[in-house]
Amino acid sequence: MYAAIRQAKAKTGKAEELARRIKEGAIPIISDVEGFMAYYVVYAPDDTVTAISVFNSFAGAEEANRRAIAWIEQDLAPLLTGPATAVAGPVIVHTLA
Repeated sequence: MYAAIRQAKAKTGKAEELARRIKEGAIPIISDVEGFMAYYVVYAPDDTVTAISVFNSFAGAEEANRRAIAWIEQDLAPLLTGPATAVAGPVIVHTLA
């Protein structure tokens, strides 16, 4: 299992607009990547937005980050205070309820 993680800082008060755009834009892009397993977005109190995608291959995680960063730069940039960062790698610990 591999995770692709993107993170950016949103402009204050943009959580609802970000959620709408992510649902309409990012989810179809990310879920279309081969090996897609799950997608989560966390909006922290300090306006940090973290998207976590889970894949069954490292290639899928890298491809998701490539597609997501391109989409973020094109569609989310006006809602962010700066560029997004992205990392991908193997999940070394996990558990489910």
